[in-house]
Amino acid sequence: MSRFRPSKGPVLAGLALCLILAAVCYGAQQPLAPAAGPAAIPASTDNWGLSFPQEGQTPVGNASPEELAKYNARFLGDTSQKVIYLTFDCGYENGYTDAILDALKKHRAPAAFFVVGNMVETAPDVVRRMAQEGHIVGNHTFHHPDMSAIADQAAFQKELDSLAQLYQQTTGRTMPRYYRPPQGKYNLENLKQAQALGYQTIFWSLAYVDWYADDQPTAEQAFGKLLPRIHSGAIVLLHATSRTNAEILDELLTRWENMGYTFASLDQLPTL
Repeated sequence: MSRFRPSKGPVLAGLALCLILAAVCYGAQQPLAPAAGPAAIPASTDNWGLSFPQEGQTPVGNASPEELAKYNARFLGDTSQKVIYLTFDCGYENGYTDAILDALKKHRAPAAFFVVGNMVETAPDVVRRMAQEGHIVGNHTFHHPDMSAIADQAAFQKELDSLAQLYQQTTGRTMPRYYRPPQGKYNLENLKQAQALGYQTIFWSLAYVDWYADDQPTAEQAFGKLLPRIHSGAIVLLHATSRTNAEILDELLTRWENMGYTFASLDQLPTL
């Protein structure tokens, strides 16, 4: 299949999305430090964040797994097993997703791709390939707004339904009900809204700064973040727009496998 080449308009729109995503991994970039206990889920807008009190151990989120579970949300998988759940956020197609899919196929590693409307509209063949190769294609909303600022349930639902409908028209498949909040912004009402629609909200327990298209990390920098902080039950967030991710993914998966880890789908997450 030929690699997708976006037109100028979608690229500019996608770059704008990429800048917005700069808030997404904030918590994952904090230095190792003693972690304060996780707070209750905020009633007002907040960003998902993490602290890593010890490398190789489960990080602490700014809401606990127990609190999140009340609203069908999570940031960790099975922490009793050396298993990794791979997820990719896809604001637009930057020419690297096919290489990512190739690496996943080589390692027989399932993943979840959280897409927005722009990705489905401008790269339908890539999105169809994700589904055909057995990966989850999750809901990252149609327009990538701050969903925590939307109080009206009907407006909240429209963002998710519009993308789900486009995905079904494009692939002939029903979109799985996994939702990732744009920009990592969420609040208590936001989680309740997603839960009422039958979605499971998926945050993450490991990420790194990979979203700047014109300032990509070196392979050494990427490995320096992703290898020491991996942990049992990790839900890993990577961006499919990243050249570095495409170039290192085969080796990264090999290194994780050599550390004793296996890969699982979000469909294999333990029951909340």
